[in-house]
Amino acid sequence: MKTILITGATAGFGEAAARKFVGGGWRAIGTGRRGDRLKRLQDELGDNFLPLEIDMRDRDAIESLARLESPWSDVDLLLNNAGLAPPTDPLPDTDWDRVEQVIDTNITGLVALTRALLPKLIERKGQIINLSSVAATYPYKGGAVYAGTKAFVRQFSLDLRCDLAGTGVRVTSIEPGMAETEFTIVRTGGDKQASDKLYAGMNPMTSEDLADLFWWVATLPPHLNINTVELMPVTQSWGGFTINREA
Repeated sequence: MKTILITGATAGFGEAAARKFVGGGWRAIGTGRRGDRLKRLQDELGDNFLPLEIDMRDRDAIESLARLESPWSDVDLLLNNAGLAPPTDPLPDTDWDRVEQVIDTNITGLVALTRALLPKLIERKGQIINLSSVAATYPYKGGAVYAGTKAFVRQFSLDLRCDLAGTGVRVTSIEPGMAETEFTIVRTGGDKQASDKLYAGMNPMTSEDLADLFWWVATLPPHLNINTVELMPVTQSWGGFTINREA
């Protein structure tokens, strides 16, 4: 039986991934800051789900994940899903504490956990799936901090492949567009009306769509590596350039 470690398993993509992989016969370790939600997910999924209340900014807690007892220590797939975003304010108007929280979670925590688990992943010829975003490629107003962290995740994934050449470890960057999850409600400061308005009249992706994608990437033959996957709902596309003309 294979084992996946999923960060940010309390909601959204991570929660859906836990259901998908346990349903597919894997063990799943799920981390997150909301222990009550992890416990409910364990009640649903049973003994093949291990809930661990961990903040991705806690370095000691992150490194403890490399010291779990068997069989949970035998991690075959690391899904770096946990992430935060500040409100979509211009950088001068963004609260600095929030900026640090986003960078510490989206970049520092992700790198620290990946580094801690690499010996086991190399031993097992495992796999790493990192959650980036289309924001890593396509700029938008108010996205400097969040999009910057996701651009880091994308490039980190590609360069990590170079570092791991010859080990058999696969690395993939997943870059989704608009998906209707709790993430948007958090980003709008809990304003569900604003979140709902964002998706009004369109058919956004769901958490289950992403879980299906994670499963597909994870279950490909081991000689294949998906470097990057960029996906959007059909109703989302690109905008044109903005031109500021002098008066």
